[in-house]
Amino acid sequence: MEIGYIQDRYSRQLPLIGLEGQLKLLKSTALVVGAGGLGSPTLLYLVAAGVGRVIVVDKGYVDLPDLNRQVLYTERDIGKPKALAAQERLRELSSSTTIIGYVMDVQNTDFEKLVAEADVVIDCLDNWPARAVLNELAVKHSKVLVHAGIHSYYGQATTVIPGQTPCLNCIVTRPAERGEQIPVIGYTPAVLGAIEVAEALRVLLGERPALAGELLIVDLRNMEFSKVKISRRIDCPVCSYRG
Repeated sequence: MEIGYIQDRYSRQLPLIGLEGQLKLLKSTALVVGAGGLGSPTLLYLVAAGVGRVIVVDKGYVDLPDLNRQVLYTERDIGKPKALAAQERLRELSSSTTIIGYVMDVQNTDFEKLVAEADVVIDCLDNWPARAVLNELAVKHSKVLVHAGIHSYYGQATTVIPGQTPCLNCIVTRPAERGEQIPVIGYTPAVLGAIEVAEALRVLLGERPALAGELLIVDLRNMEFSKVKISRRIDCPVCSYRG
């Protein structure tokens, strides 16, 4: 890729991260697990920022009720696998990024390989059993895991650095059972997805994530943001053995 193209395409962010930083992003791989409400803005902004390789994993298919928040898709995509529809849409956004979509579950035997080869892993899932699997694999392979979760007008976010910060199992040991349908308004995942991108880019640029050891609580009903310090559990079966 020519330097002139890079300087032109990313000219508005080069004053912030520099050419060296942009080249780091172009050499990086981000794994996004979940291509729904959180995944849509996360994927769009990762690709727009110039991350060189983006892997998308989702087992679901586009449905009409998804469209109030899953802004990657249009009505023409209804019935298509989300991972493949996302891949198609994102390739139109940028030729600078290699986008690879996988229609698979986190339990798939090939999924662990994707975690192992990523430079950052981003949790855009909508259920805790799948998050538990992702968390364990990220810790196992010492991969930074950026997490967010949403419900109606509310969200939370943190970044897990294996061996340094609490993992997701430290924070939520017995998650509540998920109901039939999570109520959500479109801008909630948009805000939390953007926060995930901000953390992921810091990781890829070699900076310490702002939410390492912190849980960000977002209340968009009242426009309140707060951070809470979180600690590792010494008896955590997932990460305690890592020091």
